[in-house]
Formats: sequence, structure tokens, C-alpha cells
Amino acid sequence: MKTFQKEIRLKPYKRGYHLITQELIAALPELQSIQTGILHIFVKHTSASLTINENADPTVRQDFESHLNEMVPENAPYYKHTYEGPDDMPAHIKASLLGSAVQIPITNGKLNLGIWQGIYLGEHREHGVGRMLVVTLMGN
Repeated sequence: MKTFQKEIRLKPYKRGYHLITQELIAALPELQSIQTGILHIFVKHTSASLTINENADPTVRQDFESHLNEMVPENAPYYKHTYEGPDDMPAHIKASLLGSAVQIPITNGKLNLGIWQGIYLGEHREHGVGRMLVVTLMGN
């Protein structure tokens, strides 16, 4: 079995949900050497998340942002962790709800996603930084 791992720094994104599928594929020429395997992607931050969802209609990403902002509001009176700004504690909660990693099957050197699926970065801070991902390829 082949294994390969590297870190990728994404460009900074504004708050919201962003398709990063093509950015990842471009950074992973090694993907083509795996016929059957798994790509594991992990975000090394506590205020950003990864998920897989609709890749065609951008309003889905807008609705994600709107819904999670309602579910996890800023300035909740019960937050204790507030010294990094009003968006920080909600960012931690959103990151925990959505998760810090995704796994995607690899088939014939390509990500085996559904036709309407894409990989999202959830940037939960107002002023996001270039997020670091650890990507691990495993397979034959």
C-alpha cells in the first residue's frame, strides 16, 4: 500500500462556506497514482471545519451560513470565552458541530465524490487566515 502525507495552506477565505475541491486536487498530483484508496483531510484549527455537500448551487453555502448563525448566535449571554471577539466562541461550536476531517474514496486516481458533492471549508471567523490542512493519501 502507498501512503503519502503533506500539509497544504489554503488561501484566506472570508467567513462562510467555500468549495475547496479543485484547490485540493490541484495541490495533490499524487492522487493520480492511487487506483483504490482513501483521501483523509484534516483542518488544523479550532474555528474552521470541513464537510461535504452540494457543489452546484452557491445558495446552499449561503443557507449553511444563515442556518448555523441562527443555531449558534454571537454574543450569547452564557458564553464565558469572549476575549477573542464575539465570533470566536460560536466559531468553536460550529467547528465541533461540523467536524475537523473528511474522508473521500479514491477510484482510478480521482476523488469518488457524487456528481453534486464538493468539499467545503467552513470558515467561522470574520477574518479568516490561510487554514492549514493535513492531507493523507492511502491506497494501491
